Amino acid sequence: MSLRTRVGQVAGRLTRSETALEQDELEQAARRHGGVPIGQTIDRSVTCCAGTVRCVSLRPRSGEVPALVVDLDDGTRTMNLIWLGRRRIGGIEPGVYLKVRGRVTFRKGVPTIFNPAYEIKPGP
Repeated sequence: MSLRTRVGQVAGRLTRSETALEQDELEQAARRHGGVPIGQTIDRSVTCCAGTVRCVSLRPRSGEVPALVVDLDDGTRTMNLIWLGRRRIGGIEPGVYLKVRGRVTFRKGVPTIFNPAYEIKPGP
């Protein structure tokens, strides 16, 4: 690799926003953990993804089963993980790095996995 190419790469990193750099780091970490980028998931396929938990919320609805909803970000896109009948899962909180496996469905254009198998991993 030439010096000019190397200087161009360094200059490119210095001029990128902190958010863009974080997204790149998350995408690389997801690939290291064997995850498929969320942006490349296919509807109704069983897939394995990895990323950082951005948000955890409980969606209790009157007369319905409670649902724990987690937003997982891998740098390419955000995915919803929904555990039906759960109010909380120990260890799953914002900032935690997860590897999940399950069947993807697109709800209102958002990739979603219901009741995924999961592993808590060391962060990126």
